Amino acid sequence: PASSPVAGAGLHCGGDAAAPGHLLLQMGKSQLLHLPDGVVNRSVGNPDIVQSMLIAPDTLYLLGSDVGTTNMIIEGRSGRCSVLDVEVGVDAAGLQATLAALMPDEKDIRVSAAADSLVLSGTVEDASTVLRAVELAGAYVRRQVRALTADSAAKEKAAPATPSPIASASTAQGANVNIKSGTNAANEAAAHSSRLINLLAVRAPQQVMLEVKIAEVSKSLLDKLEAGTALRVAGGGWAATLVSNFLTRTLGGSLGATKGNNAVTLEAQRQEGLIRILAEPTVMAISGQEGSFLAGGKIFIPVAQDNNKVTLEEKEFGVGLRFTPTVLAGGRINLRVAPEVSELSREGIGISAAGFSGVAVLPLITTRRAATTVQLFDGQSFAIGGLIKNNQSNNLKGLPVLGEVPVLGALFRSTDFQQDRTELLFVVTAHLVKPLPANYALPTDRVSPPSRAGFFLGGRMEGAAPQPAAAPRPEGSTGFELK
Repeated sequence: PASSPVAGAGLHCGGDAAAPGHLLLQMGKSQLLHLPDGVVNRSVGNPDIVQSMLIAPDTLYLLGSDVGTTNMIIEGRSGRCSVLDVEVGVDAAGLQATLAALMPDEKDIRVSAAADSLVLSGTVEDASTVLRAVELAGAYVRRQVRALTADSAAKEKAAPATPSPIASASTAQGANVNIKSGTNAANEAAAHSSRLINLLAVRAPQQVMLEVKIAEVSKSLLDKLEAGTALRVAGGGWAATLVSNFLTRTLGGSLGATKGNNAVTLEAQRQEGLIRILAEPTVMAISGQEGSFLAGGKIFIPVAQDNNKVTLEEKEFGVGLRFTPTVLAGGRINLRVAPEVSELSREGIGISAAGFSGVAVLPLITTRRAATTVQLFDGQSFAIGGLIKNNQSNNLKGLPVLGEVPVLGALFRSTDFQQDRTELLFVVTAHLVKPLPANYALPTDRVSPPSRAGFFLGGRMEGAAPQPAAAPRPEGSTGFELK
């Protein structure tokens, strides 16, 4: 109506001001404010945070538009003005009700608002409950972030655009679209992460122990056949030999015939090798935390820098393991594991630098790694295999023409066949463990040094074990009562 007071249209306050009041609103929700006196005029400090509307002479309709704080000055019919501090926060009660409905067993989760953020506090049973509570809270945070982002976008659209110098219309249009979409996505993700504060704690953090068996089987096969002839005119005798060596798993033999200075030799060799490398590390970590293990070493590789400076970069090699366990509901274990086996290669890279004489040889590192995520129960195992390396080489040496003759050409050439096959296998077993009780007995507790007489005369390396303390005698009469 035409006679309705207009917000901020000239306040005329008289007399003593009333004590300031305080009102708490939730963003996106409204509330009716009943006043003891009729409203003549009102003024809002920041209309972007709170919107007000007079729906009755003594009733105000207030809507929380954005997170923040502001105040209102309300002038009554008596000419007296009152100040109302208004605080607009996020919807903590809605999230509290959702958590109570979907997670009824967790009664110690508290939701509170801190400025424009939601705060989760309290204690829960396990780490999986923390993840579920954070995911539910993220839905409320995303809704608020999208509302604020849409409001900001509407304001930017309503504001006049300021043109900027561009090279071409097509290039500027594509760049403008990409930058705007990327900026909005980045701003929304950053606001999402900053508007949720997780202070939840686990009552008894569960610990996970991994038993890892790393087995590497390397098998090599070598076949060799060589032939040679030496023709000379002379007299002599014939001889033949055959030699075998079974201890080194090498079968070798040579057959030769000589007559005078003339000789014909034939040599064959077969060699097999089998190597087994086994490591069994045991690592423990708290649920949700990363654990690592390394059995190996480190090397330092020079790296050129500016101004002819050289720094050393550290590289690790050996048997390594990194894992992150998360204990889920029902005793399930979600496990992210990344085993790795690396070794120094026999080959290297030669480098040279200005101002240095000679060539430096840097070793190469042969690495085999795997990474996976699995779920299993306490005591169950899983295996990672298939990391196979197969190298094969063939060499042929012989006399021209004669070595190419079928059948008889084998006497004028030498052949080498070598095959190396390596397979790597990881077997991981997960266990849920608990801390040991206090005053845990150690194997060395019952070890005592021998007496001098027992050491010199009896040759004893340790003394007698201490006798356990005698049990106290029972009080009162004991035994059977015959009637």
